[in-house]
Amino acid sequence: MTFPASGEAAVPAWRRVRSVSGFDLGAVLSVVLAALALAPLAYLVWRTLEGGESALAALVRPRTRELVIRSVLLAGAVASTSAVIGLALAWLTERVDLSGRRLLAVLFALPLAVPSYLTAYALVAVFGPRGVLAGALERAFGFERLPEFYGFFGAWFTLTLVTYPYAYLSVRAALRGVDPTLEDAARLLGHGRFCTFLRVTLPLLRPGIVSGMLLSALYTLADFGAIAILRYPTLTYSIYNQYRLSFDRSAAAALALLLVAISAMLVVAERRWRRRAAFYRLVGVARSQPRGRPRWWAWGVLAIGLALVGTALGAPAGIAAYWLWRARMLGEALPSVSEPLVHSLVVGIGAATLTVSAGFLVARTIVRTGGRMASALDLPLWISYALPGIVLALALVSLTAQFLPFLYQTLALLFVGYLLRFLPEAVGTLRSVLLQQNPRLEEAARTLGMRPWRAWLRVQLPLALPGFGSAFALVFLTTVKELPVTLLLSPIGFPTLATTIWNATAEAYWSHAALPTLLLLSIGVVPMGFFNWWQERTLGEGRG
Repeated sequence: MTFPASGEAAVPAWRRVRSVSGFDLGAVLSVVLAALALAPLAYLVWRTLEGGESALAALVRPRTRELVIRSVLLAGAVASTSAVIGLALAWLTERVDLSGRRLLAVLFALPLAVPSYLTAYALVAVFGPRGVLAGALERAFGFERLPEFYGFFGAWFTLTLVTYPYAYLSVRAALRGVDPTLEDAARLLGHGRFCTFLRVTLPLLRPGIVSGMLLSALYTLADFGAIAILRYPTLTYSIYNQYRLSFDRSAAAALALLLVAISAMLVVAERRWRRRAAFYRLVGVARSQPRGRPRWWAWGVLAIGLALVGTALGAPAGIAAYWLWRARMLGEALPSVSEPLVHSLVVGIGAATLTVSAGFLVARTIVRTGGRMASALDLPLWISYALPGIVLALALVSLTAQFLPFLYQTLALLFVGYLLRFLPEAVGTLRSVLLQQNPRLEEAARTLGMRPWRAWLRVQLPLALPGFGSAFALVFLTTVKELPVTLLLSPIGFPTLATTIWNATAEAYWSHAALPTLLLLSIGVVPMGFFNWWQERTLGEGRG
């Protein structure tokens, strides 16, 4: 028996691209996009090398070591807490028979649609030393000042609120794939519920837990808005200050490469670990897990989950509604938000359309070619994804200002930034959908005389529409709430809801940020809620 080469093993022969003319436009454009994704990283390397001793000095400063420790500690704390919360809530919604379970499953995922800077702004306004709670306690009990909410605790609490859904969704998906017969076998061997969970179920959930922790950690390392509002200096905020205040930007480029290296190490470690592990059945068909009656702990987990959702969603919405009501009562004239709203919708729809279209070309090329070609396209996207938004935006600003001045401060550059930032999200979603399509359907259409484009429109596109919808919704939501890329790449006089909120809160004009906050929450939370509800109903019908 012969085996294919390692680069070909993952892709059957009938999936590989076959072109009579030897030219495939999708493959060429995919290579161009992969090269474009590496351009910001290449610029950072070049800028660091050009800096020479000054760049090296920035890396060996004691302050840099302190920033690295702060960033890693915060990312580790947020990822660990998110994993614990996500595991508990996923178990509650998948293994406990609660009334309204489907609604709870949707609610627990909604904080993912709330930008971290909105949550930070709301929590400071409520729990800050001079916030709403401090004022109420002073009037009622004479307290003059609450403890500081800024620093590590505030950053950890805020980022945990907005990142625990990563772990929750990942672990919940893993729970659906666990075969309950393995747990039944452990119970028959005399193990109790807790021992079975620790020795059987938890190891099977480890891939989902690790994946959720990785996403939470990467989000924390890349976050800019929350840590700036909460005054917790990390590498991201230091990079921004270096670019903004320093004439020698080689030091900022060196710090950016350091941050990229930390993020890339996390991604590589997770992927290598996942490649060595196997968590699936070898024979047989798994059955669905029956849900048990709620025990005492379930009510505690439910209360914690509702409190987290209430804080993540209620705090921004409540404080924005309060400031809006106060401004109306005082007769304050508020600026119009129609222009930022239109701009947010324009960039969201435009970026989603552009990114999903490009993502389809890349995903299709990866699926149809496989081997080294697929790896050569996939790796640059993950490297680009490891670039925090602020690092990507600052690299594009420097590149265009120095080499392509006609693109500087243009809408085209903003869309390029969105494309590079969110292309991996679209590729990942569309790739999974295309891998599930049987290529025999396309071959059958071709044998019936259909041209390639007609076979795609009549056969493959209808099957891929759900994946296109998921990718479009994901990119749209992340684009609308994105702050660093929008803040640094937007043309002058092109406000969006995100930049309007940031500018208003930075100048302590809380009432000016109220209505944009409510609109941004509506744009993110309402579509995500409907989409998750539709997924829950589809999943429930499939399992029923």
